[in-house]
Amino acid sequence: MKAATDVAMTSKTDRTKLARQFIEAIPHSRALGMELEEIGEGIAIISMPYDERFVGNPSTGVIHGGAVSALMDTCGGAAVMSHPDAPVGTATIDLRIDYMRAATPGQRIRARAECYHVTRAVAFVRATALDDDDDNPVAAATGAFTFQRAKEA
Repeated sequence: MKAATDVAMTSKTDRTKLARQFIEAIPHSRALGMELEEIGEGIAIISMPYDERFVGNPSTGVIHGGAVSALMDTCGGAAVMSHPDAPVGTATIDLRIDYMRAATPGQRIRARAECYHVTRAVAFVRATALDDDDDNPVAAATGAFTFQRAKEA
């Protein structure tokens, strides 16, 4: 039984490593200062610090929706990459984002995404973006991502 557990842990470790590399390889993730906070079993949490360079409206100091969108998209892809069915690649097919309110200026934004269903070639994801107010989301998203499996020998 221990050998089966070791294999399962290695797979989980490999999935986590692959998902982390996925995030770090995306230039806009680095440019936006995204940080992976948690990942595994089809769930990812990524945060992004407040940065005046990404303000959409200088009179309010609110972060542009495009930065929030990039955060949610990246988090969704990371959730797919960490799914237990071990995909080797993913890309966004469709992402619908509902902006519920402006993010509070000066606050870090974090996204939590869950890959809740996969088919042969498509993964489905739900995500939420929050600032310091956990009870009042900034945005919610649903998306479909390609689900590229390793070639079978």
